[in-house]
Amino acid sequence: MTTDALLHDLFQAALNAVVADTRLPAALPQPPKGRTIVIGAGKAAAAMAKTVEDHWPGPLTGLVVTRYDHDLPTERIEVVQASHPVPDAAGQDAAKRILEMVQGLSADDLVLCLISGGGSALLALPAPAVSLDDKRAVAKALLKSGADIAEMNCVRKHLSAIKGGRLAAAAHPARVVSLLVSDVPGDDPSVIASGPTVPDPTSFADARAILAKYGITPPPGVAAHLERADDETPKPGDPRLADAVTTIIATPQDALDAAAAVARDRGFTPVVLGDAIEGEARDVAKVHAGIARQIARRDQPVPAPAVILSGGETTVTVRGNGRGGRNVEFLLALAVALDGHPGIHAAAFDTDGIDGTEDNAGALLRPDTLARAAALGLDAKAHLTNNDGYSFFKALGDLVVTGPTRTNVNDFRVIVVERPAE
Repeated sequence: MTTDALLHDLFQAALNAVVADTRLPAALPQPPKGRTIVIGAGKAAAAMAKTVEDHWPGPLTGLVVTRYDHDLPTERIEVVQASHPVPDAAGQDAAKRILEMVQGLSADDLVLCLISGGGSALLALPAPAVSLDDKRAVAKALLKSGADIAEMNCVRKHLSAIKGGRLAAAAHPARVVSLLVSDVPGDDPSVIASGPTVPDPTSFADARAILAKYGITPPPGVAAHLERADDETPKPGDPRLADAVTTIIATPQDALDAAAAVARDRGFTPVVLGDAIEGEARDVAKVHAGIARQIARRDQPVPAPAVILSGGETTVTVRGNGRGGRNVEFLLALAVALDGHPGIHAAAFDTDGIDGTEDNAGALLRPDTLARAAALGLDAKAHLTNNDGYSFFKALGDLVVTGPTRTNVNDFRVIVVERPAE
């Protein structure tokens, strides 16, 4: 088996462990005495909705919103497609309809909420004093700022009429059961898709501080709304959310465990660095390179052959005008740090199949990557400075395009350190 094939197999094993039809059926609640309303948002929303339809024993209706091209055919649960990572009118309309669907229910009714990464942008219902264009402007600024996902979602909650527990509060007194696919470091339900059905421990003051931290001057309508702070999100202990049940059905750690098992079966010692790695992608790459070199040269912390695995969500502070998401940024920085070290291969993917806003899931890195790039006149350091990992790996033919995977447990990084030649 080639190393490229091993890298692909590890990624596929990770995906198989966190897709809806693998994880969701066992978590379904018992049908209620009254109605069942299925709602949801995220990149996995269509796959989760279809799985519910396939396994639900009684009648149901509902609506979920997912990213464009992430839909699947369903019969009873409507699937709406909208924009990600910057929200659009389709997401706003879907969020408004979802909020209306859960109002006026009784204690005998069940609201089954299907939440996955991407839901923050897709469930886009601005607070009454905030326009969609203003919310889009703030989203774009945050995406370029280097803010982490918890910080971005704190701001999103406080510009929203549906996130930060507001959706569950609107459904009271119906029973609310939320099934979550986690894409955030630490698997905090209040951060996943900005926690529409769980209490929010953050505040308007926190949202203002985050914008100030990154030097973001919001539109006047946003600034005024955050200063008024007159409609705070439901907090822990809010009686409207007291009976809500939240279960995380798939996590980044599940993906890493599955990949580690495959690595072990293939004769490689797995080293799992963590499922919640954060920081600038290029800085994370330097640390990963150092660990790979130590294994290759010193057999520490484990001897080669070994597979280094990590998950989480890195960030990219955009300073150039190139193309690429955080995974190709990581790989390009890793290539520079490894400098063609023999016997070290790597891959990095976004598990939703879309790295940033491009058409690739990620890319492959080989020991000869820099040499092949130089032969084509490509300067890896210049591409990194310009945040242009996509163009670099595309020119080499090393992008990996999977299409939408309809799940999302965030980044998946793998480095294979082969046994040194005798």
